[in-house]
Amino acid sequence: MGQRYFIITGTSKGIGKQIAELLLEKGDHVYGIARGTSELEETYMRYQHIQFDLADIHSIADLVSSILKKIPLQEAEFIGLINNAAMLEPLKPIDHCNAEEIRLHLNISLAAPMIMTSSFIQLTNHLSTRRKIVNVSSGSGSYPAPSMASYCTSKAGMNMFTQCVAMEQSGQSNPVEVIAFDPGMVDTELQAVARGKSAEEFALSEVFGQVYEAGQLRSPEDVAKQLIERLEEISDPSKVLHAMEG
Repeated sequence: MGQRYFIITGTSKGIGKQIAELLLEKGDHVYGIARGTSELEETYMRYQHIQFDLADIHSIADLVSSILKKIPLQEAEFIGLINNAAMLEPLKPIDHCNAEEIRLHLNISLAAPMIMTSSFIQLTNHLSTRRKIVNVSSGSGSYPAPSMASYCTSKAGMNMFTQCVAMEQSGQSNPVEVIAFDPGMVDTELQAVARGKSAEEFALSEVFGQVYEAGQLRSPEDVAKQLIERLEEISDPSKVLHAMEG
């Protein structure tokens, strides 16, 4: 039986770190990408960490190529890409956002996963191995909110992008499975940032605080478990999969 290999973005904390840990516990190999360092490398032999800023979109193709060169592709049973990394800021009305804030957000949250996906498919198309891409989405991709224009727009884009790629792959001889996964409201650093804003700056900060106080946030570990279940099953690529359905 062959080995399984995963490339995951945003593995230094939150959901990305939990997904990596659970896969490593299963005996899989994980290549984690994050701006910061990772303690997973000290704990797991099968984890390799790559410090990289996904805002540098012009270097992403080389990044993916260098990771795939480390994987014994012909021996792999399953190769997965999990586009998890995203940023929440800027959390303020669009007329208070400057060009650099908008550019940075869209590069990390939308352009980077699109380029990761493009490079991953292109560089593994010669394989007969099962390949799957999971794009971590959000309910914000379907529901507009004030002061969250960049975030809602990038997640809506992620959903549409996923469906477009799934349609492209449907006619291929060995199609890449691609799904969008909405984890729901999770107790992560992104949530803490949203709660910490003033009501003047971010109108929904109080709502985020109430959800937290009421204990309605899901744990990163629970969400990671459900994402891995979706990763392993054959999923319908035409709709966003929600953690709450699991």
